[in-house]
Amino acid sequence: MHPQDPSPDLSTQLIHHPYRPPEDFAAPQAGVFKASTVFFPNAAAMRNREWKHKTGYTYGLHGTPTSYLLEERLATLEGGLQTLLAPSGLAAIALVSLSLLGQGDEVLLPDNVYGPSKALAAGELKAWGITHQFYDPMDPGDLARRLTDRTRLVWLEAAGSVTLEFPDLPELLRVCRAVPNLVVALDNTWGAGLAFNAFDMAPGRGVDLSVHALTKYPSGGGDVLMGSVITRDEALHLRLKDTHMRLGLGVGMNDVEAVLRGLPSLALRYAAHDRAARELARWCLDRPEFSQVLHPALEGAPGHAHWKALCGGKTSVADAGQLPGKAAGLFSVMFDTPYGSAQVDAFCDALRLFKLGYSWGGPVSLVVPYELDGMRERWPAYLERGTLVRFSVGLEAVEDLQADLAQALNCLA
Repeated sequence: MHPQDPSPDLSTQLIHHPYRPPEDFAAPQAGVFKASTVFFPNAAAMRNREWKHKTGYTYGLHGTPTSYLLEERLATLEGGLQTLLAPSGLAAIALVSLSLLGQGDEVLLPDNVYGPSKALAAGELKAWGITHQFYDPMDPGDLARRLTDRTRLVWLEAAGSVTLEFPDLPELLRVCRAVPNLVVALDNTWGAGLAFNAFDMAPGRGVDLSVHALTKYPSGGGDVLMGSVITRDEALHLRLKDTHMRLGLGVGMNDVEAVLRGLPSLALRYAAHDRAARELARWCLDRPEFSQVLHPALEGAPGHAHWKALCGGKTSVADAGQLPGKAAGLFSVMFDTPYGSAQVDAFCDALRLFKLGYSWGGPVSLVVPYELDGMRERWPAYLERGTLVRFSVGLEAVEDLQADLAQALNCLA
């Protein structure tokens, strides 16, 4: 039978159906292209097509039109040039460390870094002969003292995980730039590409890599796991991309679609989370149960001046009013020492709208109690003693969330 003759078999006809829809279709949302196998027109194309520069398609793991689109939009969001997608924020962090570090190297992490980053350093990296140190993120001098000729990678995080102190990022970068061939990576999930530009924090001083848990604000629905690594340096991007390929770090196109749908409303949602979190944090300042309220936009909070210098020049617009600067929808409280962990747990259990759950950036408000003693190398002097609770403020009415906090605190009495 001639290849162009229709087969009498219905299955073959359906699989190799000749119809192709017209290409001039335009709509608000991009199409979702899912594939593992990608077809080539001929053997020459199969031999010559390359996947590193988005000039064509070779295999679904290396991208489809859908993932290429998200990568380009994320690069625009964060002020970078190239993006890699990973199955989660933690996978993006691991990609950076596994690509840039080898036996005998050392990585420095802030003591307030995202907990799984510490676990990765103490687990796999240590087992592979890669050492690590934790530096005080609020003391650039401590970072400078820990840098050695073995240091290859320094992680920054702003604001700090759980305790939300805001470091002097430009000064930390100045310290790092005094060391040749040192790569600086920032966990930029809190800033979401909106609060500040990680690549232009000061004249001549920006990070080499911005890592973002797209699970949080870009998704916005609490139903997607994804991460990104964004760079401006082509050679660094290609080094990461080789590791990305060898590790097989693919993402599902339906998840990519969900993040693409979330991006147009990102700035509006971020502003709404920000406004509600600041209002609730200010309300908590007047509650006697709390010895400290941690939010970088509050006067007197650890690192407030650094936040104001970097993020305070922008305006966050929400509803009819304006807020100075930009900040995420997170804040933490330190329960005064008379309240033990059992009482703090009872407070969390009594909340009705705030749900006990990890992550943040979705529509539902979340709460998590933490025991900091087991999370830090040293207890920072700027933190009161007590039991800490972190709130992620969702998109519920702020009056309802405030009433929920009040009724749960009344349960303690």
